[in-house]
Amino acid sequence: MALLQKLNRTVIFILLSLAALIAAAVVIYKYNAHYTSNFKDITIYSQVLGENRKVFIRLPRNYESNKRYSLIIRTDGNFNLTQWDSVMAGLPAQQNTILVSIPNQFWTFTRNRDLVPPYARQDVNTQARPASENSPELFGQADQFLAFIEGELLPYLESHYKLDNNRVLSGYSAGGSFVLYTMSTKPWLFNGYFAFSPAAWYDDMTVVKEFDQFLLQRSHNTDHNRQLSLYITVGGAEHPLMLSAFAGLNNSLNDNANDIIWNSRINNGLEHRENPVVSVKQALDFYNSSIN
Repeated sequence: MALLQKLNRTVIFILLSLAALIAAAVVIYKYNAHYTSNFKDITIYSQVLGENRKVFIRLPRNYESNKRYSLIIRTDGNFNLTQWDSVMAGLPAQQNTILVSIPNQFWTFTRNRDLVPPYARQDVNTQARPASENSPELFGQADQFLAFIEGELLPYLESHYKLDNNRVLSGYSAGGSFVLYTMSTKPWLFNGYFAFSPAAWYDDMTVVKEFDQFLLQRSHNTDHNRQLSLYITVGGAEHPLMLSAFAGLNNSLNDNANDIIWNSRINNGLEHRENPVVSVKQALDFYNSSIN
């Protein structure tokens, strides 16, 4: 009996050890997959966010420190990063562009906090927000994340690299709504904006409504310091809400975007996670043609 109990304890110890090793291996795999890159990884402490933020910096193949380069900043870090690398390597116009990707935090879920505009709930909802739901912690903090990009990330990049005035912000899904929020609140930060499958349906299409107001106000003010370019895509097989938001954005642009160079595209048959893969080259081609 004693021998059997000892064997059982040994078996249990071995099984627990294996489970711990497997769990550790899974964490390491996820960390490497989502929080590291094949490029230059740096960490910036953000006073605005009160936390360290990782940044992936892809330099052109023949980077020279004395040359000036265009800049693309994108959200969601490693998602679709391989596709960006492949497309940019094959486009002559992108050989003078630095790509900067900001991954989401690894140990805590902060994606909605960072990317949802401050007029929509972090716990995204399709219904209109009741007036009673007005506690500050309910709302997205894209304004803080944008302050990190404007006040901390961009100055870091400008102090380490020679940059020209061609600057693009790109995002997918929640990142797409962040792109629209940035364009409508601080349009001068970038001259190119890519929104792939933008989640503009939050709180009964509030992102669409806010963007429409921005376009309407801009159409009445002809004193603009910068020509803006916008490219929006959506997959034809995406959720009806996503397609409805896309249609709303298109209507607003058709009505009030006379001074913005823009285009949009429905990529037929593509699901939500498939659309940004094919959208990269489409957006870069459009942007290159819009600035030349």
